[in-house]
Amino acid sequence: MKNFNKSFNKTMLAVAVTLASSQAMAAGFQINAQSATGIGRAFAGDAVIADNASVLSRNPAAMALFDEKQLSMGLTYADVQVEVQDVFVNSNLGELHYGSVDDAAEAKIIPNFYYVSPVNDKFAYGVAMFSNFGTGTDTTDLSNNIVAGAIPAPIDLLGKTEVTTINFNVSASYRFNDNFSVGAGLDVIYGSGTLTRGGALPSAEGPQHVDLVDVDAEGIAFGGILGAVYEINADHRFGMSYRFSPEFTADGTVNFGGTDFEEINIPLPDIFQVAGFHQLTEKFALHYTAQMTTWGDFHEITVTDPVEAQLKKYAWDDSWLFSVGGTYTLNDSWTLRAGYMYDQGVVGEVSSISIPDSDRQWYTMGATYTLSKHTSLDFGIAFVRGEETHLTEQSAVLGMVGQTPGLGADLGTVHATTISNATYYSMQYNYKF
Repeated sequence: MKNFNKSFNKTMLAVAVTLASSQAMAAGFQINAQSATGIGRAFAGDAVIADNASVLSRNPAAMALFDEKQLSMGLTYADVQVEVQDVFVNSNLGELHYGSVDDAAEAKIIPNFYYVSPVNDKFAYGVAMFSNFGTGTDTTDLSNNIVAGAIPAPIDLLGKTEVTTINFNVSASYRFNDNFSVGAGLDVIYGSGTLTRGGALPSAEGPQHVDLVDVDAEGIAFGGILGAVYEINADHRFGMSYRFSPEFTADGTVNFGGTDFEEINIPLPDIFQVAGFHQLTEKFALHYTAQMTTWGDFHEITVTDPVEAQLKKYAWDDSWLFSVGGTYTLNDSWTLRAGYMYDQGVVGEVSSISIPDSDRQWYTMGATYTLSKHTSLDFGIAFVRGEETHLTEQSAVLGMVGQTPGLGADLGTVHATTISNATYYSMQYNYKF
C-alpha cells in the first residue's frame, strides 16, 4: 500500500504540473483518438452507433444494443505539428527576439482495446482500454538564448512536457424495455509524465544553467461514467453520457522553484455528450454529436506544504465540440464514412505560449472492410487544422529582470505566434463471436 500511494502521488504531481504547460490536439489537453471508426466519422454519433465494441469509450449504455460478444482493438498514430514562432519581448532597447521552434510536438502512438459481452437480453458488461488525455512537446531550444548580452529567455514558460494517460474501464448496461437502456462504468486511470523547466541565466562568470522544475512520475487515479440510450426504433436512436473526471488532492514531491512541495491540488474537467443516429435509407445513415467539457472548472493548480502557493492560474472556458458524419454501405464488403468536427478552444482572456490552443476544424474519412461474418478491419484518417494565434504571457523571470533601470517595465510580457495542426492515422480489428 505504501508503494501504491507513492506511485499515486507521483502521478498526480506529473499530471498537474504537466497541465501547466501542455499541448494537445483537442480542446485543452484532451485527445480524440479512441477508435478508427470514430476518427473516420469525426466521432459523430459515437455515443450511440454501436457498430463495434469501441462504443465503450463514449457510452456504456450502448452495450444494450449488442446481441453477441464483440472485440475491437487498434492503434492510432497522431502526427502532431506545433509551431511556436517569433518569441519576443519589448524593451527600451527595442524588440528582443528569442527565435522559433518549428516542430515543438512529438508524434504519439495511441492504443485501444474493447470487449463487450451480452449476458442475456437485459444485461451486458464490457472492459476497455483507451486514452482521453495526453501530450508531448519540447520548447527547450529557446531556453538557453540570452539576448542583448544579459537578458535571458523566459525559462519559466519554456521546456519539455510529456504526459501519457490510459483508461482501464469496466462497465455494465441494463435494458429496461425496447426503448430505454442505461449504463455505468468505472475508470482506473494510469498516468505517467515528465516535465522540465530551466535554462541559462547570465552571471559574472558567464551563462549558468538553472533548473526551475524537474518532475518524472507515474501512478493511478479513478473516475467514472454514466450513460443512457433511447431508441425510437431500430433506425433512429439517441444517446447521452456524462464522464466524471477525478479531482486530485495528492501527496508527493515536486521540485518547483528550488522547493520540494508535498501536496498538489488539481481540478480536472467532466465530459458531457449527446448523440444521434438515423438510418435514412438502406445504405445511408446520418449521425451527429454535441459534447461539452467543463474546462471552466480548471481554474488553477495549487501546491501546499511547506507553504501554500499557486503553481499556475488559468481563465479557461467551458468548451463545446460539434460533429456531423455520414455512413454509406457500398456493398457487403465495404462501408464508407466521413465527418466534420468543429472543436472550440478553451483559452479565454489569459493566453499561454505553452498551450497554443485555438478553435480547430476536423476533416475526416474512413472505411470498414468486412473479411467474413465474424471479422472486419476499420481504417480512419483525420486532418485537424488549428488557427494562427497571436498571444502574450507574463514571465516571472523576465519580470524580475525588467526591474533593472533602463530595460523597461514591459520586459516581462512575452509575445509569440503559435499554430497547431495534426493528422491522425488509425486502424482497428473487430471480431464478432
